[in-house]
Amino acid sequence: MDKNREEKQKEQDLRQRLTPLQYRVTQENGTEPPFQNPYWDHKEEGIYVDIVSGEPLFSSRDKFDSGTGWPSFTRPLHPGAVRERQDRSYGMVRTEVRSSGADSHLGHVFNDGPPPGGRRYCINSAALRFIPREKLEEEGYGEYLGLFT
Repeated sequence: MDKNREEKQKEQDLRQRLTPLQYRVTQENGTEPPFQNPYWDHKEEGIYVDIVSGEPLFSSRDKFDSGTGWPSFTRPLHPGAVRERQDRSYGMVRTEVRSSGADSHLGHVFNDGPPPGGRRYCINSAALRFIPREKLEEEGYGEYLGLFT
């Protein structure tokens, strides 16, 4: 199969699997409305994975209320979980956060987070799927159970 055809098939598969908002956020660098998304005030223990690939990204242990209306984290689960790149859209200079494996747009990172690191990973709920602590093993993420003991 040629590369162009593979890309079209991938796009078609994602459009069928994701909601329109999830597709717009992860594939078209969109942003969901603040305070109108499922994880901005979510408090359950577990991990957040990329909605596209399932790759582990963030832990509820590193989540905090930033007051912005989006889920915010002080750091990713491990340094290689996300990639950062400069974003000059909308007349601003920001640092975009993308998943390392699927290259999904997740949100942005800012240097106004809490100590000790001072980072705020401001992430779209639409880019995430939450795995509760009690389902980590069942869903294939058992290696992360140690975060919650």
